[in-house]
Amino acid sequence: MTKLDEVVAYLDAELKLAVIPDYPGALNGLQLANGGEIGRVVAAVDASLPVVREAAEGGAGLLLVHHGMFWQGAQPVTGAFYQKLKVAMDAGLAIYSAHLPLDVHPVWGNNRVLAGAVGLCDAEPFMDWKGLAVGLKGVWEGTRDELVAKVSGIVGGPVTVCAGGPERVSRLGIVTGGAGSEVARAAASGIDTFLTGEGPHWSHPLAEELGINVLYAGHYATETFGVKALAEELSVRFGVPWSFVDRPTGL
Repeated sequence: MTKLDEVVAYLDAELKLAVIPDYPGALNGLQLANGGEIGRVVAAVDASLPVVREAAEGGAGLLLVHHGMFWQGAQPVTGAFYQKLKVAMDAGLAIYSAHLPLDVHPVWGNNRVLAGAVGLCDAEPFMDWKGLAVGLKGVWEGTRDELVAKVSGIVGGPVTVCAGGPERVSRLGIVTGGAGSEVARAAASGIDTFLTGEGPHWSHPLAEELGINVLYAGHYATETFGVKALAEELSVRFGVPWSFVDRPTGL
């Protein structure tokens, strides 16, 4: 067992929660406390009721998620929201959420881990949001089909492709999650291929007009990397086991 407050203090500092902006509903940090000790870490993308139920099996622990419990803002503690809190508290399950701070982390971030797996070279930050670079871009040499096959293998599923750009890729940009609506800004940054999770319908024809490839690899699928990497780090640092609850949405 290890102290919850020690783990939380470490996460808050390493993820720079105090300085990294985010959407109000993210409410980054410890969202639900427990009795003060944890014996394990469970990683997941979403703090949904099915995830909490599965994570609660096994006793006191920390559920580490990318999308926390408060995206819908203030809400009555009834129905599924009540059940979520009750299941977690009965099990001694604390819940910690990190959204953009985890996306952009230079070691455990979704973008960084995915970029490493894809083989992005000379990676540099790009895609500004409120002064924060939320993605990475760099050099990737190969054909579009080779990149699609590689990404599909990494995320473990199909990749939807807008083949609006060159058949041979040389400049690749990555923003995990739902960044497809930023295709115009991606094209303006000088990349020829944009890898993201999902986007609106209009982003596909716009990408064709802009002459850029877009790979939509799934919002969920592109955001499993950060929580896994961070849970593994906590396991090593604090000497507790970790596991992953896989609850894909297909989106």
